[in-house]
Amino acid sequence: MKMKKFINSPENLTKELLEGFASAHRDLVTLKHGNTVVNNRLEKADRVAIVTQGGAGHEPALSGFVGEGMLDVSVVGDIFSAPVSRACVDAIKLADRGKGVLFVVLNHAGDMLVGDLTMKQAAEEGLHVVKVVTQEDVSNAPRENSGDRRGLVGCVPTFKIAAAVAAEGKSLEEVAAVARRFADNMATLAVAVRGATHPATGSMLADLGEDEMEVGMGQHGEGGGGRQPLKSADETAEIMLNILLADLSIRAGEKVMLILNGAGATTLMELFIIYRRCERLLKAKNVEIAANYVGELLTVQEQAGFQMFLARMDDELLRYWNAPCDTPYLKKGSSG
Repeated sequence: MKMKKFINSPENLTKELLEGFASAHRDLVTLKHGNTVVNNRLEKADRVAIVTQGGAGHEPALSGFVGEGMLDVSVVGDIFSAPVSRACVDAIKLADRGKGVLFVVLNHAGDMLVGDLTMKQAAEEGLHVVKVVTQEDVSNAPRENSGDRRGLVGCVPTFKIAAAVAAEGKSLEEVAAVARRFADNMATLAVAVRGATHPATGSMLADLGEDEMEVGMGQHGEGGGGRQPLKSADETAEIMLNILLADLSIRAGEKVMLILNGAGATTLMELFIIYRRCERLLKAKNVEIAANYVGELLTVQEQAGFQMFLARMDDELLRYWNAPCDTPYLKKGSSG
């Protein structure tokens, strides 16, 4: 099937989308060096800065969360590709306001390679930086081997919580500790009924039959062995939620964050029907949804499906999640 997208030259995709994004949100962000999105209020910051990196094609992530109360700098690679490590080191230098930098990396092979090279080069240059890796996809490794798990939508609430800790004037080590505590208590599972196409090449990222779905799709269609006949919304919600609850060992009386992240072509209608079932299932188990989000945070072009995210919450983490932020795609309260 021929790819149908409103693009110009495939080789200019990342350049043009970043220019358009920065122009549309010029009140909040500035594009520097062609691929680095920077919080406009960074220069006046007197706190730990938050930096991330990753490929384009997942909009609004990652750059859509640059702004006060979340990311300070996002270094963008080409479609589904990590940027070069030199750009990340330069971004860390740019971000550092004298209090150090938290560098958040999603666990994918290319991102991790660049992340490790960045940390090596940063150490050689004497930069004060700590790396936190998000790795919460339950479909491709058990919790005891969490280092093998892919990073999915969990990076977004991690940015938010880490930045709120930083805004309180905490040290880099304290910011990293809270970010890791949250990241260690989150889990995500992706499902898809149709794969996406690569916007530069037109190639299909995953091929599913008309009456199939895959639970454990991963980010780009990597798959997790969960291909099965298409189920109803309620059945799908129950399958996925029970897997996440078991992975986190959530018990009655606990509080959780529930995020339903649309993968690009799934409607809000579908997501709200799924959410309705999740809420009822959790209520029956006496588990409180203390924080939530339903919508698109991290997409995969026109992939039809969603990621279900669950995290164990406490009063401190809830306070950080609810703290003010002002970014293009997530706003809470007043960022002052």
